[in-house]
Amino acid sequence: MTIFEKSDAFYLLAFFLILISLGSAALLLPGMWADGGALRVTDAVFTASSAVCVAGLSAVDMAAFSRAGQIVILFLIQTGGLGIISFSSLILTISGNRLGLNRRTTIQGFYLDGIEHRPQKIVRDIITFTFSIEAIGAVALSLLFKGSGERDWLFMGVFHAISAFCNAGVSVFSGGLQRFSGDTPVVAALMALVFLGGVGFLVIHDVLRFIRKKTRRLQYHSKVILVMSGVIIAASSLFFIIFERTRAFGAMSAPAAIINAIFQSVNTRSGGFDVAAQNGLTQPSKLLTAILMFIGGAPGSIAGGIKITTVFALFAFLFCPSDKAGDIKVFRRRLTGESINKAVVYTFKALILLFAFIIALTVSERSTGIPFGALAFEVFSAFATVGLSLGVTGDLTTAGKWIVIGSMFAGRVGLIALAFPSLIHANPEITYPKGTLLME
Repeated sequence: MTIFEKSDAFYLLAFFLILISLGSAALLLPGMWADGGALRVTDAVFTASSAVCVAGLSAVDMAAFSRAGQIVILFLIQTGGLGIISFSSLILTISGNRLGLNRRTTIQGFYLDGIEHRPQKIVRDIITFTFSIEAIGAVALSLLFKGSGERDWLFMGVFHAISAFCNAGVSVFSGGLQRFSGDTPVVAALMALVFLGGVGFLVIHDVLRFIRKKTRRLQYHSKVILVMSGVIIAASSLFFIIFERTRAFGAMSAPAAIINAIFQSVNTRSGGFDVAAQNGLTQPSKLLTAILMFIGGAPGSIAGGIKITTVFALFAFLFCPSDKAGDIKVFRRRLTGESINKAVVYTFKALILLFAFIIALTVSERSTGIPFGALAFEVFSAFATVGLSLGVTGDLTTAGKWIVIGSMFAGRVGLIALAFPSLIHANPEITYPKGTLLME
């Protein structure tokens, strides 16, 4: 076997490719499209990729699928969301009870010291958390949709609860969720589900242990996630209120505008629901949205992006002094030079992939007349698996749609694979002569 075949990234890649292939084939079956017609192959692959990668972008109207088609999409969202952590972990443990060290490290990478170390227990906790939170969300949304007069309130409640918690951002309402922008309870329920899905199973588990008094304090990781999330949400919400109070939120009451600003802050980092029309935002808000999408949610969650902890490590590297070993002290804890180096390298690799897809999309769409800003926004959203768009997804050429598919896949599977432990062992350390570079 080659190194690639033995790596955990190979199993994750195979899982997603198989799931996307099966989903694409299912969506091409008769009866999946509401008007009795059939999807184009590219649109079927695009829809399946978006659902499995919980990216949320759509080249066709999701409301135009039949109920059978919508159920297939819901299954792909649920399976893809769990597959990011749980199903990939199950595949890695399927060979037997005795796990190889590299596979055990991969699974335990979603938890930290003092929380849990048994892979089977980790998987069981993840599935239990997922279904429990989705069930509560489904009940709440179903009742809210019923109260708003929706005929298919039960299915809509279940579909949007799963889509929200899995951070898929897929809606089967015609025109998306913009009709509910003034419905504060619906927006709040969706926002809570998106936040819980994007905050990470480790944090949820740690907070529950703290509430039950099984631990005296939260893990350092959980504190960083919660504090960073709070700071980002508060700062970006204020920004959106300032720039959109007379624009995108102009027709809303003050309370509705505030809840929509908070929702935009939470949603842009992982959720992808289009409650406020993104093409109606000011340019500064579009730029901030792209930045928030790139940041993403927490590690060990369903959210995409480079993750909050990476951004935390980058800011520590930029603004905090390091000792001779390269370690940095933050919040009475020491971030090792190795951790900082991983964050920097990981971010640069992500940026290289991101801009490669932006360049490719601008080349493929050069004759369509779509503005560069809209194309770049599309790639940011696809790569971060968010699903927000400036309304150009359906106007992309066939080549452009395949580039976006590649961007979704790279952002979902590629970034996770980059975080997997490397199986390539370095040669024994060799001391080389010091190299000098002029920097200015």
